Amino acid sequence: MQSANVLLKRIVRSSVLPFAAQHGIKKDLFPLSRTLSLSLCLKQDNSCNPSEKLDLDAWKKVMRSGLQEEVSETVSESKELSALAAAREILEMWRLAGRAVPENISEEQLKTFMECPSKSAKKKYLKYLHLKELYKKNDKRKVEEKRERRLETKEQASETHETKKTSFVCLWASAMDRAYNWRVAQSMVFGQPLVFDMSYEKDMSFREVANTVRQLVLSESCNRRSVDPFHIHFCNFKDDSLYHKEFIKHYKEAWSKLLITVTDQCYTEVFPKEKLIYLTADSPRVMKTFDHDKIYIVGSMVDKSIKTGVSLARAKRLGLETAALPLEKYLLWNTGAKNLTLDQMMHILLTLKDTGDWKKALEFVPKRKYCGFVNKPVHELKKTLNLINTLKLGKRQEEVLKQFAKNYSKKLTQK
Repeated sequence: MQSANVLLKRIVRSSVLPFAAQHGIKKDLFPLSRTLSLSLCLKQDNSCNPSEKLDLDAWKKVMRSGLQEEVSETVSESKELSALAAAREILEMWRLAGRAVPENISEEQLKTFMECPSKSAKKKYLKYLHLKELYKKNDKRKVEEKRERRLETKEQASETHETKKTSFVCLWASAMDRAYNWRVAQSMVFGQPLVFDMSYEKDMSFREVANTVRQLVLSESCNRRSVDPFHIHFCNFKDDSLYHKEFIKHYKEAWSKLLITVTDQCYTEVFPKEKLIYLTADSPRVMKTFDHDKIYIVGSMVDKSIKTGVSLARAKRLGLETAALPLEKYLLWNTGAKNLTLDQMMHILLTLKDTGDWKKALEFVPKRKYCGFVNKPVHELKKTLNLINTLKLGKRQEEVLKQFAKNYSKKLTQK
């Protein structure tokens, strides 16, 4: 038995090990040789037959298959490295030719560049990476400029001996925060509720959800600093949703300390339906006055694609009363959608609650959306516009419209 083990070791050392050293195979053969020798010993002990031969052909097949796998892996890695090097050379040539190519590119980006189906797709992808790199550089530059300005202002303040924030200012700020929190705590008991419907996550993209949460954060801070704040309710709010994750990003540990009511129930289960009014720009009913006994609902949605009728359909499905802000009654509206942001709606509702003046409230509408405020009633403005049209055309407006309809029908029949 000992002579068989010695013979096997000599065969391994003389034939396999030099070949493995030349081809760079790892030291996985030594345990294999030991296992073979042990298995041979066990076979000899079990069978007690010294004439039994070792199956060297099967062992050679196993060794060759492992060697082929290692060689194939090294060949594939070398091919990938050569392809990446060739792609980097192409990018360097394009950069020297003056094309929009990023200065620094990672291996993952380089692989996606190589997987592009056409040359135009590759150019577009490189242009996207180049613009992304430029935006990052601009952001860094702006941050550095702000830092330099702050340092300059600090140096100027130290030179001119300007007074910094004293302990009195800090005490005043902390006292004001306590006063704001006390007002909001009182509104949670005695205040008028304001509901934000958080059931529109499926209708928005990730970026739109993030914008919605930013607007809600601004709305909450505006409500906290008002004289008579609302009692804010986040209804249909689910844990581990995109809303929840974005709120935790903004507030962090302060999220659990906010003086608002968060629930996964629908507002129809929390409040009576008779008191609920859903504020939507698609409603046919125009809001005339602010009712302090009603509970207004605002849809927590940022709609960049302008999906009309989503909130109105939801309100009708639940059998709720709807209302829209009287924007055309008080504003000379330009062309465009009448959708406002959530923080603008909060400013408008707070001003209406405190003063009841529509002109003061609608000052929070962005000025790019309207020309000015309406001084005369709408029917008088329509009369003046009709008078201007008749003076320009020399005929009545109805006759002109009839003549235009006749001519248009004739053209259609001729075609």
